[in-house]
Amino acid sequence: MRILFTTFAARSHLYAQVPLAWALRTAGHDVRVASQPDLADTITRTGLTAVTVGEPLNQAEDAAAADEWAGREDETEASPYAVDTATWPEVLDISETDPERLTHDYTQGVFAAYGPLIFRYFSWQMTDDLVRYARWWRPDLIVWDPLTFAGPVAALASGAAHARLLFGLDLVGWMRGHHLAALAKRAPEVRDDPMAEWLGQTLGEYGLHFTEEAITGQWTIDPVPSPLALPSDVVRVPMRYVPYNGPAVVPSWVLEPPGRPRVCITLGVSQQEVFGRDRASVAEIVAAVATLDVEVVATLNAAQVAALGAGLPANVRVVDFVPLDALLPTCAAVISHGGAGTFQTALAHGVPQVLVPDMIWDTARKAERLQAAGAGMRIPDVDGFSAGELRGMLARVLDDPSFARRAADLREEMLATPAPGDLVPTLQHLTTRHRRLGAADFR
Repeated sequence: MRILFTTFAARSHLYAQVPLAWALRTAGHDVRVASQPDLADTITRTGLTAVTVGEPLNQAEDAAAADEWAGREDETEASPYAVDTATWPEVLDISETDPERLTHDYTQGVFAAYGPLIFRYFSWQMTDDLVRYARWWRPDLIVWDPLTFAGPVAALASGAAHARLLFGLDLVGWMRGHHLAALAKRAPEVRDDPMAEWLGQTLGEYGLHFTEEAITGQWTIDPVPSPLALPSDVVRVPMRYVPYNGPAVVPSWVLEPPGRPRVCITLGVSQQEVFGRDRASVAEIVAAVATLDVEVVATLNAAQVAALGAGLPANVRVVDFVPLDALLPTCAAVISHGGAGTFQTALAHGVPQVLVPDMIWDTARKAERLQAAGAGMRIPDVDGFSAGELRGMLARVLDDPSFARRAADLREEMLATPAPGDLVPTLQHLTTRHRRLGAADFR
């Protein structure tokens, strides 16, 4: 088969695709990865073939420009980053799980915000080129990141079968199901569907009509263990999460047995790379944890290290990067922001977690579901927690063996799920079923 993976230019989203892409490649299939030019070097460093489409995304520049505009004193000129929020609910959270809040007005507001604004931002610069490339290369299957809606557009335009590959909880499938249920209760003339309208307009530019599969794919490859996954009506194909941290060398100190419980602290780099800041204070987290009888390994970039100041405690080791797939098996616990790679890698190794969610995408909900599963604890108020609160949570996770047992249970759940290589025959079967006549011959 010819298989085209696609994601917007975000390293963590690419890394979620690499193990499956390589499983398909080593099974003999032709695999390429399409993204904006600013991800091309990262793609090629994985050993995969890159296809550049559209213009650079430049998320950091766009975020800085939006912040600068928001701080302007002159309010007479409309901001290019502003939107009319008059008809939206007070708080729009696509990860909302309270059934009483998931009304028609709420779900409609979510998709009015996320569809033509946020999702469009990730894809609009690359859609034309991706459609053009797909029509030329004629892939049998397009595997797309769930925030990169250029993927299903290119699949529908080229006749390819297509599937979403999740990196975390299926918030789109979850919220879409609730929105469709709310629409079904309304008269046809008042069934406003901003997500369908936006995608329908985009598809119309290529002579296509809207179909629900443009939102949730013909099927969804899901690496989240079933006990933590959000329920939805999508066709779900479970896949074991296999950690990929990028090119790395394992430092020798990782191999040395720690003399006391080792605790990893990592807040990721996505917020730093895009917004130039972390949601939670790195210095406060390190200071709180270092007072316990533990060995602390903090993976921090230069900006995060600068925030620590001078005089690190003797039991704290700061490193710029260490592959978590190698480090976490040596740890008794991990404190993190709940980012997809860190969260899933900890699950894969059965390591209890203390989550200080950065409140981006699904991190708050993952923290809730992990705590409910008994495999960790979460800080409920990331903007108002105390050092004592965090220290107490970590001490409890380390001292109470039930957390390690529950984390081990989730690891066993993952190990019982088909690995990427085991999934290849299933993907071949689904591709044969869903690829439209007129697409490329099956390879």
